[in-house]
Amino acid sequence: MVSDSSAKRLTIYDLARLAETSPSTVSAVLNGTWQRRRISKKLANKILSLAQSEGYSANMQARALRRERSGIIGMILPLYDNRYFSSIAQHFEAQARRRGLFAIVACTNRDPTQEREAARMMLAYRVECLVSTGATDPDTISAMCDESGVASINLDLPGGKAPSIISNNREGAQKLTHAILDQLASLTPSDNTILFIGGRAEDHNTRERIAGFTQARAERGLSTSEADIIPCDYAADKAQVALEAYMRHRTALPSAMFVNSTISLEGIVRWLQRGGYQLDDMIVGCFDWDPLAAAFHPHLIMARQNVGEMIDHVFEVMDTPSPDASLLIEVQPDIMGV
Repeated sequence: MVSDSSAKRLTIYDLARLAETSPSTVSAVLNGTWQRRRISKKLANKILSLAQSEGYSANMQARALRRERSGIIGMILPLYDNRYFSSIAQHFEAQARRRGLFAIVACTNRDPTQEREAARMMLAYRVECLVSTGATDPDTISAMCDESGVASINLDLPGGKAPSIISNNREGAQKLTHAILDQLASLTPSDNTILFIGGRAEDHNTRERIAGFTQARAERGLSTSEADIIPCDYAADKAQVALEAYMRHRTALPSAMFVNSTISLEGIVRWLQRGGYQLDDMIVGCFDWDPLAAAFHPHLIMARQNVGEMIDHVFEVMDTPSPDASLLIEVQPDIMGV
């Protein structure tokens, strides 16, 4: 006997009727080739929304055998316990679902060995594309993908062997630093010392943010001491230890801080509380975004990276692969709290 559910299973012809378009257009949208056929984004979104609301599901194994495609895409992620990276994972999975794709996301703890192992496993599952987010060695991942004939994209941190989508770190840091300096000017502090703390000296994003930080200060006629730049890694414990060491050579807190992630900010807050200080005792800017932190500290200035736009670009590159492996797309972050 054939069950009612299988007898009434939705087909692409049903979706075409509901969307008032052709079955071939529906097929192109569901298999991710709609941009090549110059189908409008509005129509593609309409078809994907209908497919989701009406419970349409393609037979993934049959589709893979027919087209030598798995319908699976993968992402490696450095951390889950950070709103920025967790938001990236959520947007990535949501976009995949809308396109009838299945997303695999693996956390690699900023460990290059775990990154390679996760990439190897995803390639074994025949992912159609692998997105390396914040990878310590993105070029090795891209080389592994090339050997397997799989597309790869770098997100958050750039690489040289695959297209990269990142935040505009330098310009974002400039704007955040100018916002900090504007706040300082309104308070007439005793000095203009701003401590840059957090991040990894060897990664692209931190280097660019330091460059934007020093450039913004130079635009205000201020020099920057090397002693006031401490890329001590992102971990909260390391930020706490670094701040403690920095303060051994000072009699008072710096007038302001540029903190290079909300994870580092946790360590800063911990040290301040143990010393009897409050975050409001200085101007603090953070190149990261967490609405809870912003709510508790209304004077906190934050750079919110535009995750939605970054993920949109990821799928645009998936839909229309670029022959230029050095392609770099930079997305401007928003400065919040000013």
